Amino acid sequence: DDEVSDVLVNGPGEVWVERLGQLERTGVVLDADELAVVVERAFRREGPGVDRSRPIGDARLDGGARISVVLPPAAVDGPVVAVRRFAAKPVPLDAFAPESVANWLTDAVTERANVVVFGATGAGKTTLLNALGAVIDPRLRVVTIEEAAELRLPLPHVVRLECRRSNAEGTGAIELRSLVRAALRLRPDRIVVGEVRGPEALDMIWALASGHDGSLSTCHARSATEALARLETFVMMADAGLPLAAVRAQILSAIDVLVGVTRDGARRRVSSIHRVRRVAEGGQLSPVLLDGQWIRTPEPGS
Repeated sequence: DDEVSDVLVNGPGEVWVERLGQLERTGVVLDADELAVVVERAFRREGPGVDRSRPIGDARLDGGARISVVLPPAAVDGPVVAVRRFAAKPVPLDAFAPESVANWLTDAVTERANVVVFGATGAGKTTLLNALGAVIDPRLRVVTIEEAAELRLPLPHVVRLECRRSNAEGTGAIELRSLVRAALRLRPDRIVVGEVRGPEALDMIWALASGHDGSLSTCHARSATEALARLETFVMMADAGLPLAAVRAQILSAIDVLVGVTRDGARRRVSSIHRVRRVAEGGQLSPVLLDGQWIRTPEPGS
């Protein structure tokens, strides 16, 4: 059902879905044994499964959907399963914003601005990232890096890298930070990092600040100011011994545009755009769009 974005199971019992932005019951009921089979099959290809010793896990299903599981004892009332489905067809930029805003963002990507999309969980960050990536010049080589491969860029030259969990012996994990470093050796024209949420932010910021212009990423945050603050925190988690002033300077040098996305029911929309001013310019955010309304002349270079 193309109208369903999430399938939710809160332990043995009725299955819920989110349809067009609203939660609703389905009438489908799973008992404990059926739920156990669902979880086992979902993680069959992912190396070690989830069990009482490893009660939390994520996996990618055929077709690209992502399944997240929390088992007892962490889940008090039985296994919790959440499946996030992604649209079969890419969502164009003009579905997120009026034509003038979509054109501004298209020009920003075309002119090789480094763009970070921020928003809350389920706001549409990955979907918007897909839409932004779709306007990249098809002659370029794009490397995508994700914890679970969700991006579907309609481009001819895309290299997809994905993290891997450790095996039953606790070895063999492939971390996002390692993939960011590996991507730099794969001759990328553009780098797209699905979501920055840890020390890999340091490698990404260094890559962007050192010449990999036109790259894209997302960050979980409620505002542009919070997005920059969270990126600072993530970089500091890398424990590189950098003072905060140096971290801030690197981030301000690496990122050009922050795009906020919000959700209103089933509709996702671009709510804000900020340009990031360099350190030499005072190192501050310059709003271009707030609450869907233009603040400045809609020119990417403004």
